[in-house]
Amino acid sequence: MGQPDGPDGRGARCIAIVGPYLSGKTTLLEAILARCGTIHRQGTIADSNTLGDNTPESRAHAMSVELNAADAEFLGDTFTFLDCPGSIEFQYEAVTPLTACDAAIVVCEPDEKKVPALQLILKQLEDREIPHFLFLNKIDKAEGRIRDILPILQPASTKPLVLRQIPIWEGGIATGFIDLALERAYLYREHAPSEVIELPQNSSEREAEARFSMLEQLADYDDELMEQLLEDIEPPRDKVFEDLSTELRDGAICPVLLGSAENGNGILRLLKALRHEAPFAQSTAERLGLGNADSVAQVLKTIHTSHGGKLSLARVLRGKFGDGTTVYANGNDERISGVFTMMGQESNKRGEAGPGETIAFGRLETVQTGATLSADKGGEVQIEVPAPPNPVFGQAVAAKERKDEVKLTTALNRIIEEDPSVSLVHNQDLGEMVLWGQGEMHLRVALERLTRKYGVAADTDRPQVPYKETIRRPIEVRGRHKKQSGGHGQFGDVVVDIKPLPRGSGFEFSDTITGGVVPKQYIPSVENGIKEFLRSGPLGFNVVDVAVCLKDGSYHSVDSSDQAFKMAGRLAMSEGLPKCSPVLLEPIMAVEISVPSEATPKINGIVSSRRGQILGFDTRPGWEGWDVVQAHMPEAELHDLIVEFRSATAGVGTYTAKFDHLAELTGKLAEKVLASSSQEAA
Repeated sequence: MGQPDGPDGRGARCIAIVGPYLSGKTTLLEAILARCGTIHRQGTIADSNTLGDNTPESRAHAMSVELNAADAEFLGDTFTFLDCPGSIEFQYEAVTPLTACDAAIVVCEPDEKKVPALQLILKQLEDREIPHFLFLNKIDKAEGRIRDILPILQPASTKPLVLRQIPIWEGGIATGFIDLALERAYLYREHAPSEVIELPQNSSEREAEARFSMLEQLADYDDELMEQLLEDIEPPRDKVFEDLSTELRDGAICPVLLGSAENGNGILRLLKALRHEAPFAQSTAERLGLGNADSVAQVLKTIHTSHGGKLSLARVLRGKFGDGTTVYANGNDERISGVFTMMGQESNKRGEAGPGETIAFGRLETVQTGATLSADKGGEVQIEVPAPPNPVFGQAVAAKERKDEVKLTTALNRIIEEDPSVSLVHNQDLGEMVLWGQGEMHLRVALERLTRKYGVAADTDRPQVPYKETIRRPIEVRGRHKKQSGGHGQFGDVVVDIKPLPRGSGFEFSDTITGGVVPKQYIPSVENGIKEFLRSGPLGFNVVDVAVCLKDGSYHSVDSSDQAFKMAGRLAMSEGLPKCSPVLLEPIMAVEISVPSEATPKINGIVSSRRGQILGFDTRPGWEGWDVVQAHMPEAELHDLIVEFRSATAGVGTYTAKFDHLAELTGKLAEKVLASSSQEAA
């Protein structure tokens, strides 16, 4: 399938469909497949019969939660379309696939509320130099004029938004459009190609003005076109299309097309723009700096199927890969066991794949998402892929049944392999596993997959906060362990000084023993006994910032032993620490919050309401209209912080957090923590 890669770099192309949540990406894919004849009838999200979003999780939540691939042919050209989730919680699904795509269609509604979410997507495409079109969807529901909407959307893009079409209005409804490059008018027909009509007389002035504006924007990158405009020379149509194509591929502009995916309007013109203007795999390989590498494919996604085992969805950028081909990646080599086409979640075996094609390789067990594959030993290259975003929401997980504990970890590791923006942390000190992700819905879907795909039911809870405790006062105390029960007894006797240390010092042990009152071989045992006790102090938490000095003691030549002095050390601490004014410590995190500037006052209020301390804020480097807020916040206040941030920022706010210091926690909050800890211990 697809054309072989020739001197002009032609072949199958890979196009990502991206855009904000609920903008209509899956519906657009459905409309494209219907127009290309890949499917007989365009399905709908409401009827749960689309090729994309066909997993139980997607349909249960009426949203895209994973990448879907589908092939289509249009006028002899082959395309693979990748339908990517729009929710910020699932957007990493698109990050790796975008790397190897030739271009992207950014689906957006004519709605100013979507500008921050649109900016997130456009910024990623711009930073990675991926050519992209903007498809202004739901034009039939637009409430304002396009000439007014475009300036509102422009701040989301650092590249000029070049309007390629203007709508034809009748009674406030868009009934068709005028193509500014072709200078032709079209009447929309539902789920059918638009009909060419005479240019409406009442639109001629508006068309001339919009066309000149488009040409002016193109002329910014073409001196010849600029001269023609200055001299009032009408540029040839071929020249206009050449500039549109060149400037798209160079990343100088973002062309804007109109339509309604739900009604199948504007799809044909979009497909023709892709066919004539989107680059091919050869250009993408050059953009990725593949040099002279002979055979390169990049793994876009890992899929664990119920019957076919592991599949690695990959884009072939150079060379050919077939069943039995040995591939090399990250120092490992494996043989491909089957090559498959993907249509949504369905896979079908096929033959060898050539340059430009997007297919799935079977049974590459050690290959991970993002890996660069080569069929030439020693000729490996590595395409750089952005790392997963920092997690912002966690839940402690445990198997409902003890017999499933090993199965739970294995299943979660497979889920993480499919979605690297999920991570699992084993906290040995607190005795819990915490599953981390990009939001509440993100983890909910991961746990639903856990049950559906792997048959493992898990209990979830709020992750524990790693509280500590310390002391405020010093003390000198004796610990004496003496036991006689026939035969050799046990005897250990120590005197220790216990004193607080500055915050962050940890634990220090020393001794000033003279005269052998405690033999040297027993001193490490005293230290071990002290450390053992410090794991759970008088308040029930790990004790930190404490210094203990062994200063005196006594021993018995027969009854003393390592165990006896270890017990003596424990007894000294259990006797002394409760008298040292123990106090609870809570972890304070350094938090960096990224939000649209208009939401900054709300964010400051949220931080303050959660016992946070605002340290300052500044503009976000490289992000027009965004701020970065710096704050210190207790870890206990971070659990569902992202939910509140997203609610206050139209779903786009995010943050990173790292441990900064421990701070004393007193009063009712401390009492509540201690009461909860006592209840759990009981």
